[in-house]
Amino acid sequence: MSVSVDTTSVEPSGNASARVLRPHAEDAFADELAALAAQDERPRPARWNLSPWAVATYLLGGVLPDGTVISPKYVGPRRIVEVAVSTLATDRALLLLGVPGTAKTWVSEHLAAAVSGDSTLLVQGTAGTPEEAIRYGWNYAQLLANGPSRDALVPSPVMRAMAEGATVRVEELTRIPADVQDTLITILSEKTLPIPELGQEVQAVRGFSLIATANDRDRGVNELSSALRRRFNTVVLPLPASVEAEVDIVARRVDQIGRSLDLPAAPDGIDEIRRVVTVFRELRAGITSDGRTKVKSPSGTLSTAEAISVVTGGLALAAHFGDGVLRAGDVAAGILGAVVRDPAADRVVWQEYLEAVVRERAGWTDFYRACREVSA
Repeated sequence: MSVSVDTTSVEPSGNASARVLRPHAEDAFADELAALAAQDERPRPARWNLSPWAVATYLLGGVLPDGTVISPKYVGPRRIVEVAVSTLATDRALLLLGVPGTAKTWVSEHLAAAVSGDSTLLVQGTAGTPEEAIRYGWNYAQLLANGPSRDALVPSPVMRAMAEGATVRVEELTRIPADVQDTLITILSEKTLPIPELGQEVQAVRGFSLIATANDRDRGVNELSSALRRRFNTVVLPLPASVEAEVDIVARRVDQIGRSLDLPAAPDGIDEIRRVVTVFRELRAGITSDGRTKVKSPSGTLSTAEAISVVTGGLALAAHFGDGVLRAGDVAAGILGAVVRDPAADRVVWQEYLEAVVRERAGWTDFYRACREVSA
């Protein structure tokens, strides 16, 4: 039986990102990267698409001499980005550390896109990540037919990055089993990957760098050995310093996601975004923003990423089942789902917060009623 593939609906490569749900950073921001490369006259490390200054500008945003506006990808202290970029310009690996939702993955993707023009060399860390995901695997059909050979070897993203002088990302490093983590030690210290089955090795060429992300808040964390930790320069990404900074981050990402999903912009949605962010920050901190009332914290992290998810879900509700205006009722259910992870303990925390804080807050009556309705 033959199988035919209809290619009439396949977009040309230049328009491919218009159809995918989430384009890679190098595709979504191709125009900005091209503008930076065209006007970047500063020295570039070997095999870097941009200079360190241009990489930092790409992440933090700015205006180029010709008037091109570079949108900020990360809202936070400039020095953190500068340290991260300068680390990649050395022979040290970079570890982005922080609590869940502090944009570690987002930053790592954009760093790889700006430095190498390719953010797809990725190892996703889980409890089941095997050693082959970091070193190499085998095509067992060729291995059984012809024995060990380079043709039978399946390179990992790390091996490919070493050979090509590119940037590889290892996400959620602390979720990978400790013995698998330690396969990185030789790679990061000696810049070589032995292949004992062939009596060969792969040596990293100039331009190779590795970015890992990790947090120590989630369950299933495997602490890094001291030997492996020494191979990294660690940069801690903090939570947004203020309500306004976090509101700005959430608003920007919701706008980007909304446009990719063809959701209409929500008029006056910033008020509901500020409410969601305020609730999350107060429950995270265990105290209200005015410092007068202590509250209990739920078991979840209530990260900025979760706030973005809540508002995006609310925007979809407003667009498809409302009048297009983002209101309290559109975000209430999302907040409940984010806060109440433990049905017993977290529900008590949420009810106490509603009655002691939200109910008494001026101008929040509609929000209180919407949350009470979905919590009943």
